[in-house]
Amino acid sequence: MEQQMILNKKGGSFLKLKRDELSVFDKVDYPSQCLAGKGSASLGLRKRIRQGHDPHCVEDWSEHLDEVQKSETQRGNQEAILSKGSRLMKNFKKLESAYFSTRCKPSKPTEKMLTSSPISSTGWGSLVITEGVQLITCLKVRADLKQGDLLNSPNLVCSLSFDRDREFFATAGVNKKIKVFECDMILNENRDIHYPVTEMASQSKLSCICWNGYIKNQIVSSDFEGVVQVWDVSRSQRFMEMKEHEKRVWSVDFSLADPTKLASGGDDGAVKLWNINQAILFLHLVDGGSIGTIKTKANVCCVQFPPDSARSLAIGSADHKVYCYDLRNTRIPLATLNGHSKTVSYVKFINSTTLVSASTDSSLKLWDLSTCTSRVLDSPLQTFTGHMNVKNFVGLSISDGYIATGSETNESDCL
Repeated sequence: MEQQMILNKKGGSFLKLKRDELSVFDKVDYPSQCLAGKGSASLGLRKRIRQGHDPHCVEDWSEHLDEVQKSETQRGNQEAILSKGSRLMKNFKKLESAYFSTRCKPSKPTEKMLTSSPISSTGWGSLVITEGVQLITCLKVRADLKQGDLLNSPNLVCSLSFDRDREFFATAGVNKKIKVFECDMILNENRDIHYPVTEMASQSKLSCICWNGYIKNQIVSSDFEGVVQVWDVSRSQRFMEMKEHEKRVWSVDFSLADPTKLASGGDDGAVKLWNINQAILFLHLVDGGSIGTIKTKANVCCVQFPPDSARSLAIGSADHKVYCYDLRNTRIPLATLNGHSKTVSYVKFINSTTLVSASTDSSLKLWDLSTCTSRVLDSPLQTFTGHMNVKNFVGLSISDGYIATGSETNESDCL
């Protein structure tokens, strides 16, 4: 009887345990033993709990087991996500190279825009309209850019370039400044003076600018001292500068297929190829080194990448010729285009195999590279004349199948 009374007292004291005291049991290895698969320990524990006749204790243990299982499930999900992220970072370079290689794949040549029918050279108004070609004789002026300069510095604009979304455009010239304007503000707001969104100052007169077709805040410029600079428009500062040219640089161009590649050409007869990856990674001023050089016998007036490849380049030269190079083998041109009688001031690609060239012989010539069976092409698809261009670089633009050029008569002509 005394033993039964003692057992009853012990059982009663066990039932009077508070929940905060039961938390001590959480520190015991019973739950971990249960999760580890030691069923005998868990059965023994449940038997002892049943003998104590405490249903709350059973509920606490089951809730604790559920929480442990949920936490382990969440931990497993997090580990799976981290493992996927690590695999992604390990293969990031492969993904990047695959992306650029896809962009560089040649597209199928589109249907020819022009026929080889002869065209009169007496003037724009007498051009014969052929398949896909017509002269736009009347252009409506949408807006005038009115710049104001407190220092009364010259505002001669040498180059203009639009960003990839056509939201902004930048101008550069002899005032040694790159000015960025918002297109909608110029087109839709009638103001006496248009102020730029931002401007960046160079140390020399600027000859050419080109907006990166992929990285929206990057502009490359060239100047009269032979310096090529890459600018961060969002910060209004330059972060890369290249000084390998020995004379004035006339032209710079970003590759659309690989936005880290750019080319420059100048009066030293050299074409320099650059890679801006290093400057992008470190995001500070870096003196870049060229990754390749093409040496020519005459001044280089223009350089242009095709729209679908970073491995090809067209060059307009002062020796009256256009040269097309495969950048994997720059010893000799892949094709030489003969036909102009004076300096070739501009070349622009319409698609991967068709390009147009402008010259100070007052003519434009359209070329089809797919017809070049040898390394020399003497016959352009068509020749357009009628505007005046004998001395200055009057400009050449390609957009949506249209060809536009300036004239020394202060006019613009569009095809």
